[in-house]
Amino acid sequence: MHFEGSVEIAAPRTKVWAFVTNPVEAGSCGPGVESVEASDATHFKARAKVGIGFINARFVLDGEMVTVTESEVAEVKAHGQAPGSAVDGTATMRLSDGQDGGTTMNWTADVNISGTLASLGARLIEGTANKMIGQTFVCMKTKLEA
Repeated sequence: MHFEGSVEIAAPRTKVWAFVTNPVEAGSCGPGVESVEASDATHFKARAKVGIGFINARFVLDGEMVTVTESEVAEVKAHGQAPGSAVDGTATMRLSDGQDGGTTMNWTADVNISGTLASLGARLIEGTANKMIGQTFVCMKTKLEA
């Protein structure tokens, strides 16, 4: 599945950059994220509980910041496992100066879910993912614009 969008954040680019490149900070806005631990400057582990319809799965994810252009582009790749299911994803965030000293974040995400979760919840996955993405950006804006 492919997702993309643009978000205007009323915060300076340096503040947004520091937030999105810190897996613990950014991860705190992910719906269902239970914990995030950075193992070094580019690697992290996360635990997240995801529900699609009546199906719930607890994923253990390994993530890596693979592309970084200071204050401009960040790309994160992650692979996760849950009993009977797996997820692979890549997200790219491109920051630019927004209006009135704010920041524009253009983002894309490509996600592949396989296994039980995908086969049983296939019709609901995209809607659930869009809802979770919306919740993530509301949280980020709330924290960054405070």
